[in-house]
Amino acid sequence: MDHSNYEIDEMISAKTIAARVESLAAEISECFADTDKLVVVGLLRGSFVFIADLVRELDLPVEVDFLEASSYGNAMESSREVRILKDIRGEIEGRDVLVVEDIVDTGYTMHHVLHLLEARNPAKLRVCALLDKPSRRETDVKIDWTGFEIPDEFVVGYGIDYAQRNRNLPYIGKVRFVK
Repeated sequence: MDHSNYEIDEMISAKTIAARVESLAAEISECFADTDKLVVVGLLRGSFVFIADLVRELDLPVEVDFLEASSYGNAMESSREVRILKDIRGEIEGRDVLVVEDIVDTGYTMHHVLHLLEARNPAKLRVCALLDKPSRRETDVKIDWTGFEIPDEFVVGYGIDYAQRNRNLPYIGKVRFVK
């Protein structure tokens, strides 16, 4: 597909995202108020902007780690085959863990990641997703905090890409293909 034949319409503004990140951080800080250190696991690559903004708003001691899982490659549709490309470095047994994801679509990636992390016996394991597309869900996953529920649209920006483009947009935009 020619990646140059599309336009992006703003869907969620940078200001709206910032306000929601602040409120999510307050809710998460309250939930984990009794932790000595929260391990925040960002799912690469799409969550890197969100996780950076979120951890700066958390009123908790945090450790940040990353896990890279893929079920898309450069495609627009999930392959439903999840591969772990980079595992976390730290130990999470007996620790409080927050998984931070950019977008939960079919649920396959999150389901796989949670299964992997649950096997390591964390004290608490919770999920925060910036975007959720419940209409696309094919496997049941629990998301504890959601930034925004969105319709079945292909989106970019704020860390989310299309064929490695548009991650640097400060807002969430809907991709519209043009002829």
